[in-house]
Amino acid sequence: MTGKVIVVGAGIIGATAALRLAEAGWDVALCDGNAPGSEAGASYGNGGWISPASIIPMSMPGLWRKVPGFLLDRNGPLTIDWRSLPQLTPWLLRFLWAGASKTRVRRTAKLLNFLLHDGPERHLELARKTGQEQLVLQKGLLYAYPDRASFEAEALSWELRRENGVEYVEWDETEIRQRLPALGPHYRFAIHVVNGAHCRDTGGYVAGIVEAARRKGVQFHQSAVTAILDGMTPQVVLEGGETLSADRIVVAAGIHSGRLLRPLGVRIPMQSERGYHVTVTSGQTPFEIPVMPSTGRMANTPTNMGLRLSGQVELATVNKPPNWERAQVLQRHALASYPYLAADKTPNLRLWMGHRPSTPDGLPVIGPLSRHPSLIAAFGHGHVGIAAAPKTADLVLDALERRISDNACPFLPSRFGQ
Repeated sequence: MTGKVIVVGAGIIGATAALRLAEAGWDVALCDGNAPGSEAGASYGNGGWISPASIIPMSMPGLWRKVPGFLLDRNGPLTIDWRSLPQLTPWLLRFLWAGASKTRVRRTAKLLNFLLHDGPERHLELARKTGQEQLVLQKGLLYAYPDRASFEAEALSWELRRENGVEYVEWDETEIRQRLPALGPHYRFAIHVVNGAHCRDTGGYVAGIVEAARRKGVQFHQSAVTAILDGMTPQVVLEGGETLSADRIVVAAGIHSGRLLRPLGVRIPMQSERGYHVTVTSGQTPFEIPVMPSTGRMANTPTNMGLRLSGQVELATVNKPPNWERAQVLQRHALASYPYLAADKTPNLRLWMGHRPSTPDGLPVIGPLSRHPSLIAAFGHGHVGIAAAPKTADLVLDALERRISDNACPFLPSRFGQ
């Protein structure tokens, strides 16, 4: 089964889906108001981790007790803008409930593992296929701790990873000093996720995927979609009034997906986990394995542009201006983690903020809308958009060809009544 399909959104999810659908014989149009891989997209600012270990949901047992602290602490890894609280509260309550028990988070981890377990291998193949082998490297990923006790304090997270087959090895202080001497001496224990990979230029990677899709016949329209119409013939309205028609429409517009679907009566609970990054563009990055120091909860990734320090979760409304103090928090954690950075008194820094589209249950929304079966959802990936993109593209193709496996059912929009 093939036909015409419009993919709305050219981030990592939309770009990968467009390429996969074109390979399967679909006539694909891809629409986005921004150039593929531009700084306007969440994919650009991703930490670049392609990790089978990223199956731990944000909401975990006992998190509700920390909410007052999130409202008051401006330096923690997760903060809530109190002025946004009235709009966030319904989502936040569902979010806390999703992680209220071990049973719930164990289910979420298992489902995320379905999307992520072979993500590194899928991306290595995608990079090869799109001529970007130099951008995706499989050197593993390192979680660094001050000591073993700090690691054991996260026992549930690593228990869930073991249950789902995530392979890792322990590094003691001697091995850390030998293999990653740039890391500060107060980190004396680490976990190396052996199969993890990373991307050295997330924006460039997305642009390269779109270019490969165009070579496969995908028509790219650099124009924002202002409306989606689901009548006898599904249509999108582009900025300026032009309309495009197709047999099916894939909605992969990230945080903007909810706004586009709302006029159709579709209500998917989704909020922005606003993420920040700082890239130190001056000097050399003296290590090749991405690191997540436990004290800062940030992904430190060597990229073609320099050392990218990404992380932080700020729950706030989409339209709220960036709070650049969050980026300064990342910079302070980096200075504490890597002594070599302190030698550069005037580092060149690039700051970025973007919107992770996050559902309250920690799972993306993938599949046909029950009341609008011509529309396929592919959004809400939160922290795992890049890692989950190739598998999501396969699920989108299955949905278009009306093959919904039992494994795919938990991601359907119908879980939200849509």
